[in-house]
Formats: sequence, C-alpha cells, structure tokens
Amino acid sequence: MNGYRILVVDDEEDLCEILKFNLENEGFSVDTANSAEEALTMDLTKYHLLLLDVMMGEISGFRMANMLKKEKETANIPIIFITAKDTENDTITGFNIGADDYISKPFSIKEVIVRVKAVLRRTAPVQEETNLLSYKGLFIDVTKKKVSIDGTEVALTKKEFEILLLLLKNKGRVFSREDILAKVWHEEVYVLDRTIDVNITRLRKKIGLYGKCIVTRLGYGYCFEAE
Repeated sequence: MNGYRILVVDDEEDLCEILKFNLENEGFSVDTANSAEEALTMDLTKYHLLLLDVMMGEISGFRMANMLKKEKETANIPIIFITAKDTENDTITGFNIGADDYISKPFSIKEVIVRVKAVLRRTAPVQEETNLLSYKGLFIDVTKKKVSIDGTEVALTKKEFEILLLLLKNKGRVFSREDILAKVWHEEVYVLDRTIDVNITRLRKKIGLYGKCIVTRLGYGYCFEAE
C-alpha cells in the first residue's frame, strides 16, 4: 500500500500518535491534526484518506466532512469516521454525509488497518495501479521517474534516481559498490568506485533530512535504513 497519504484528525494526541506509528509501519505516509480547525488549514487535496473523529471542538467531524464534500477539490477524498458515538442515528448520519466507513471506539489497531486498506482498494484504484515507493514524506514515482519530498519535487540525475530507487526498494539490505555498479551502471566501462561515492554524497544532500537514512557500512557498502 506504499504511496498513500493519510491524515488522522482527532483531539486525542496519544491516539493520533498510536495510529500514525502503526499505519506508517504498514507503509503509509501519515500526518496528524488535533482539531478540525487545524486540519482545515492544511492542503487536504494531497491525502488519499482521512481518519476523522466526530467529537471535536467547535467544528465536529461531521461538520468538517460536510464542508469537504461541498468543495470540488476535496469532495472525493475518502473518509473513515472514528468515534465513540456509535448509536444507529450517528452511524446513519456519518454514511449520509458520505463516509466510506465508520469505526466505533474502542477499537483494535488491526481492525483500523484492515478497514483502511479495504477503503483504499475500493476508492483509489488508480493509486493502487501506479508504481510508487515511499518512506514517510519521501516518494518515488517509478513510472514518471520523479522524486518528491512532502509534495515538492526533487531534481535528481538519472544515476542518483536509480541509486535511491535501488536502496529504498530494498530497505535494510547492504549493497556493495560492485552491486551498485552492476545494477545502476550495468555494462558501462571506466566507472570508478569513487564515482559511486560522489553520487551518494550528492544524493544525500538533495534529499535533505532523508539523507541520513542512506547509511555507509564500512567495508561493505551502502543501505537505506529506516529510522
């Protein structure tokens, strides 16, 4: 399910962090907001799914959902309500607004993950088909040969792109310089080990905070190590 961005909106900060941690472990990119007011200041169009609490501050989850459904840019963003309000009328209200699912508190994390994946399979088939890799806010669109960080495209050379793709696709696996030469430079001749080091150094700088994830294993090679 890599490549999907999820926003969790709930006034319980601990719950937001628990959901964020577990969903990121499943390969999703997750942001959180502790109120509808905070969420409405964000660029919601970049999210593939909202996990939305109902009982929040002045703007409830129901009201926020209503607002989003009235705007063309956000009308089609799937919404899962997560709430302690589990009466039949509340559930009907949620679905009438346009919710894609409704989960009552308390819930198991496994249940949330299963429901999230089910909704995304139903509502975002195009994203499912695209060839995307991600780690937190770092995204690689393999089809379009583009890299972006938090929605901003990063300009990489062909070799830098291929090195990052190789390492991210195989997180935790160490590649020797010889491995990288064979997989990225293929049959090209007169390529020195130093060339790989130079490309790695440039790549680290270009991907900012994620540069530290490209780790050197002295005597062995390089790997992409998740924090």
